[in-house]
Amino acid sequence: MSADADGGTEGTADDRSPGSTAATGRSSVLLILASAQFLMTLDSSVMNVSIKSVAADLGTTVTGIQTAITLYTLVMAAFMITGGKIGALIGRRRVFGIGLVVYGCGSLVTSLAPNLTVLIIGWSLLEGLGAALIMPAIVALVAGNVAKEGRSAAYGLIAAAGAIAVAAGPLIGGAVTTFASWRWVFVGEVVIVGVILVFLRTVHDTPPEKRVAFDGLGAVLSVVGLAMTVYGVLRSGTWGWVRPKPNAPTVAGVSLVFWLVVVGLLVLGLLIDWEVRRERSGREPLFRPSMFANRQMTGGIVMFGFQFFIQSGVFFTIPLFLSVVLELNALQTGLRLLPLSLALLASAVGVPRLWPGASPRRVVRLGLLSMLAGTLLLVGGLDPGATAAIVLIPMALMGLGIGALASQLGAVTVSALPDSMSAEVGGLQNTFTNFGASLGTALVGAVLIGSLTSTFLTGVSHNSAIPPEVVSHATVELEAGIPFVSDSDLRKGLATTTLSPATQDAIVAENGAARLVGLRTALSVVALVIVVALFLGRMLPTTPVGADASDGAEGAADLGKPSEESNTTD
Repeated sequence: MSADADGGTEGTADDRSPGSTAATGRSSVLLILASAQFLMTLDSSVMNVSIKSVAADLGTTVTGIQTAITLYTLVMAAFMITGGKIGALIGRRRVFGIGLVVYGCGSLVTSLAPNLTVLIIGWSLLEGLGAALIMPAIVALVAGNVAKEGRSAAYGLIAAAGAIAVAAGPLIGGAVTTFASWRWVFVGEVVIVGVILVFLRTVHDTPPEKRVAFDGLGAVLSVVGLAMTVYGVLRSGTWGWVRPKPNAPTVAGVSLVFWLVVVGLLVLGLLIDWEVRRERSGREPLFRPSMFANRQMTGGIVMFGFQFFIQSGVFFTIPLFLSVVLELNALQTGLRLLPLSLALLASAVGVPRLWPGASPRRVVRLGLLSMLAGTLLLVGGLDPGATAAIVLIPMALMGLGIGALASQLGAVTVSALPDSMSAEVGGLQNTFTNFGASLGTALVGAVLIGSLTSTFLTGVSHNSAIPPEVVSHATVELEAGIPFVSDSDLRKGLATTTLSPATQDAIVAENGAARLVGLRTALSVVALVIVVALFLGRMLPTTPVGADASDGAEGAADLGKPSEESNTTD
């Protein structure tokens, strides 16, 4: 047993006999942890191709399902730091098991959901809370079950499991939805959770740290700050950023979105200040702000946030183009995303094997350039005559880029600090990952609906085939936001009105044009974010991970001290 920076104890692989689970790194243990990582990541990608089907089944809209997807990643992001700390205090295997039970209950509730509210309770809340307990524990349990010399490969396997889930999710979701029902996806998750629980005893636990007072105020500040910020962005499309839309909630005449984002950011600022004071006074913080003095760790988790922002934005928009604009079924949509899946796997596995001595900074930047090229091709290719073939090359480029980032960022982040801090690193890494994913879905979705609404209203007001009274009625009724619907669904709705066939055709045409403008605008935001990420890529190391671990070790030693010396870590 070795003492950690806070005086607690933590078992490491090096302290155990060669015959122990930690020393041998048994494949069964890694399979359990990789399966859990696969399951957590799968939920964020498997349903994107089935958005239209789920919305129709539950009697809601695309925006409603967007809310559920965003809240799932939001709950994970908001509770991830707290989940990592709970694991450090009561034991990682125990909290891993508790998280699996909560997650399994959420999957069961989701599979039986009769409406959007129950879907959000099961999927967004319960599954999100379960994942927030599980994912930080995975990072620590790898360190506690795999010998030091094998951990780099083990973390690579865990990252590959997540990459496979991202790649396979659309195809799995599409096939199950087309041939059965999207509900069976969540039934399958319950089964997988049960199997993992049966074999959980084979995973060696990492003992809890020395009992210290839990930072309850820090936990509350982190949850409130993250939740308010992302929820504000999520509602911006329907409530307006500053100027409120019709019937939107306001405070002092200003949209509630503005206040949610501003207050959320202020709360996060208070959280950082509170944690700095706790760390300097020697009390146990929720997380150590001094960890961010380590440039390698900070660069890794920041780029994780950007990767999942970009990834979530693309996975939200392209399935909508395929399933709503082109009206493909879920399986056809999943098949059109197959180039992304295959390229992602090839890149994630191939880069470390073919280019083991590559600079992480260079690999990540090349990956981002590939993603930028794919996004720009989509922006330029989504026109009224576009077919499903337009997404093939862009999806392959996106997959190559995502795989390149996946091949580097996990090892960069985890290797930045010693194993005694793996749970905290895991909590922060997964917080940034899910915060980026929630912001990606929320912001890209808000831009999409906002652009669709403004373009449609402008189009109908200038279309001579649409009577002025219809334009006035549409302006009042739809200014708060227009649902993203297919031509078939729109025609069904218009067929119940007294509008002439010519007017109905004109409305359908304007809506079709506005949908494409909305998609292009949303993808333009993704492209802009990629450009920002390219500039911030300089925070990553230029030497291969493990080539020189002295910086990370020295920085970690300083982190145990509440003195000014910790600020020198770089």
